[in-house]
Amino acid sequence: QVQLVESGGGLVQAGGSLRLSCAASGRTFTSYAMAWFRQAPGKEREFVATITRTGGSTYYADSVKGRFTISRDNVKKTVYLQMNSLKPEDTAVYYCAQGYSGGSSHRTYDYWGQGTQVTVSS
Repeated sequence: QVQLVESGGGLVQAGGSLRLSCAASGRTFTSYAMAWFRQAPGKEREFVATITRTGGSTYYADSVKGRFTISRDNVKKTVYLQMNSLKPEDTAVYYCAQGYSGGSSHRTYDYWGQGTQVTVSS
């Protein structure tokens, strides 16, 4: 049974930082790309960042480029999202996702975590 468990969300002031973690289990971690998506109230789920199976390549949404960093530890089977210079518009539920093909479309990811709330106050 595949499980993705996020942690690290919370309330932070604008300009602050948070690091999200997503621990994976249930299938071979190194066989899959990992990604972070987010969904704000009343909005559709949107792509944030993705990382390839080996961690050799990353790709970011323009809205977070230069502020967020995705990384993975294949020994710990965990993917991270370091978020710096947070803005109120970053407020959302953040989800990690796992899929074979990777990319920025939610359709290529077949397993999702339960989400963790990030709230950025102005």
